[in-house]
Amino acid sequence: MAARSTGAPRAELIADTALALLAERGMRGLTHRAVDEAAGLPQGSTSNHARTRLALLETAVRRQAEREAQVLTPEEMPVPGTDSIAAGLALALHRYLTQQPQLVISRYELALEATRRPELRTFYDEAGRRFREPVTALLRAAGSADPERHTLSLVAWCEGVMFSCAAGSFHAAAPTHEELTRGIDELLSGMLARH
Repeated sequence: MAARSTGAPRAELIADTALALLAERGMRGLTHRAVDEAAGLPQGSTSNHARTRLALLETAVRRQAEREAQVLTPEEMPVPGTDSIAAGLALALHRYLTQQPQLVISRYELALEATRRPELRTFYDEAGRRFREPVTALLRAAGSADPERHTLSLVAWCEGVMFSCAAGSFHAAAPTHEELTRGIDELLSGMLARH
């Protein structure tokens, strides 16, 4: 069940509850009334915060980005170098899969909805850009000859692992941090032609 009021600021509670509902019930289960009920808020609270469905979805996308930024804390951000990048990204993936699998599922619900709503697509893409640009910078600093293309390959690999292990046929057991590090390191070695 979605989170109930825990003393968090109301806007944060509404956004977190919206994400929980997306993961539990899918896009059809996300309504203003459902958020109020699941969060233990008076009826109309969510409508007062986000008047339209689009506003509620934008609230969810914004909170999704905030929570994903917390998965890898700033002091653990990788520094240029394939070993560091592999270990840092593996740590984030492992945290998603072992501690935040519902966050992965809510992200995919929002991504699919963004394909149907151009006005949400722009908002969603902007949130994603803030995550891609640091990866591109890390790859450039590590010696990538084509950092934008390599970012796509690396992000696609990470997304594939997360989807497979959170919602796909590998959902029964998450890979270990070491296994994820090895996989990313192999990918980076090919990209960066490390010998």
